[in-house]
Amino acid sequence: MKKWFMFWFHSANKDAFDLRQYFHRTSSKTKEMTFTAFLGALAAIFQSAGGFMPGVGYLFSPIATAPIVLGTIYSIRSGLLAYLLSIVLLMIIQPSEIIVFPFTTGLLGLGIGAGFVYLKKRITILALASFLLFAGIAILLYGFRFPLFGPSIGSAITIINIVYIYFFSFFYCWLWVEISLICFKKLRIMLD
Repeated sequence: MKKWFMFWFHSANKDAFDLRQYFHRTSSKTKEMTFTAFLGALAAIFQSAGGFMPGVGYLFSPIATAPIVLGTIYSIRSGLLAYLLSIVLLMIIQPSEIIVFPFTTGLLGLGIGAGFVYLKKRITILALASFLLFAGIAILLYGFRFPLFGPSIGSAITIINIVYIYFFSFFYCWLWVEISLICFKKLRIMLD
C-alpha cells in the first residue's frame, strides 16, 4: 500500500525540470523560435497522418501530443505557440483534423507539459491533464455534437457516459505521463 501511495504522490517532474533547465542554459531567441516552429510542424504532421495514410496513419495521430508536451516543457509560451501553429497548419494541410486537435491531442499536450512545469506530484499532473482532456472531449461531444467515439457514446448527456469519458481521459493521460517520463529520462541522459 505504501508503494502505491508513493507512486502517486512522489515528485515526478525531476527529469522534466532538468530538461527545462538545459533548454534555458543553451537557448537563444533564434533557437527557441526554430524549435517551436519545428515542434508545431511535427505535431501537425502527426495529427494529419490519419488523413494521409488511412488505417496505419491513425496509429501516428496520437503522437501529436508529444511535440506539444516538449514545447511546453521548453517554455509555456513555446508550447502555446507550437499548439497554435499546429492548428494553423492543420487548417491548410488537413482541415478535417482541425476540430479534433485543439480539443484533444493538443490540449492534452499543453496540460501534461504545464503539469510537469508547475506541479510536482504524478497525481496532480494527471488530475490537470485528465480534466483538460475530459473537458475537450465533452465540448466536442456535447457542445459541437461531434461523434468523437463514433456511435458507442451518443450525444445524450448521461452519468454513465460522463464516467466513461472521465475514466478514458484519466487512463489515456496516465499512459501519456508515463511515456513522457520515460522520454524525459532518455533525453536527459542523451543531453548530459
